Amino acid sequence: MTEKRDYYEILGVTREADKLELKKAYRKLAIKFHPDKNPDNKEAEDRFKEASEAYEVLSNDSKRQIYDQFGHQGLEGAGHSGPSGFEDIFSSFGDIFEDFFGFGGSRGGRGNRVQRGSDLRYNMSIDFMEAAFGTEKTISIPKLDTCGECSGSGCREGTSSETCSHCHGSGQFIQSQGFFKVKTTCPYCKGRGTLIPNPCPKCRGAGRVEITRKVQVKIPAGVDVGSKLRLTGEGEASPSSGGPPGDLYVVINVKPHKFFQRDNTDIICAIDISFVQAALGDEISIPTLVGEEKFQIPKGTQYGDSFTLRGQGIASLRTGKRGDQIIKVIVKTPTKLSQKQKDLLLEFDKADANKISNKLKNLFKNI
Repeated sequence: MTEKRDYYEILGVTREADKLELKKAYRKLAIKFHPDKNPDNKEAEDRFKEASEAYEVLSNDSKRQIYDQFGHQGLEGAGHSGPSGFEDIFSSFGDIFEDFFGFGGSRGGRGNRVQRGSDLRYNMSIDFMEAAFGTEKTISIPKLDTCGECSGSGCREGTSSETCSHCHGSGQFIQSQGFFKVKTTCPYCKGRGTLIPNPCPKCRGAGRVEITRKVQVKIPAGVDVGSKLRLTGEGEASPSSGGPPGDLYVVINVKPHKFFQRDNTDIICAIDISFVQAALGDEISIPTLVGEEKFQIPKGTQYGDSFTLRGQGIASLRTGKRGDQIIKVIVKTPTKLSQKQKDLLLEFDKADANKISNKLKNLFKNI
């Protein structure tokens, strides 16, 4: 049995590719290897099926997650076998074929298919503390919304749409090409199956108008750079009367903090102390996310030592459990000393049996 190729390799995309990149890559391959353009070409047929299977998996969030973690074996264990033939492929991806190739699925009429509205994306920047504790923002979203004058029908008040006489309401023409039955979108009604003889003056028959809507976005505690928040139904209205709206995806960017850095749910900070504090120990005030906290610097602390405040980090989005605060100590060497300070340090140096120069002398003796 031939080993299956990697789905990302088949489509020619990286493992970080989003759905738009996947769709573009699949469209390019489908155009190149479609059976209508490659009659009696077994290799092109296999490549077409292979690309369709790869897109079918990677465009599905749950299947893609299984594949990324466990590969082909994980999909087989979950009961996925891929599209079984051309009819299955056209049924699954008929919308892509209609959009890019001018023909649709091979099962049933798609002229009255209810279309979902387009999803929207909004990039939002928030402060470090807002990401740590959550916040609420009001944003303005320009989008296409259902026309209020015609309620999305596209018809002038008191009138209605009529069945397209060219396709008899199916929205498509069926043409036979060899063993394929190819459906082409009706050029008169653009696949709707209906015509509007008296269009609405506000939307001009489109059923949608451009608006700007204010949306309240609740940002949970623990979001990080790249986090995506999905607001169901806040995307664009459906181009089909009565169809569901799309969703709004808010993509988060977190501004850097002047004192804290983030590592997953832990926060990291650097504290400057004097060499006297490092040698003798001292109680100091440490800034935390919720205010200052007393912290005891141990005697004999060295440059680069780290200490941990448990549970003082950022809450996990999944569990709600807070991470830790990591304190990195930087021992500062004074650059300006009074004569008295110099004399005291020299006196200390003379009394220090463990100073580095003595250790080096002993090392050279041993060598």
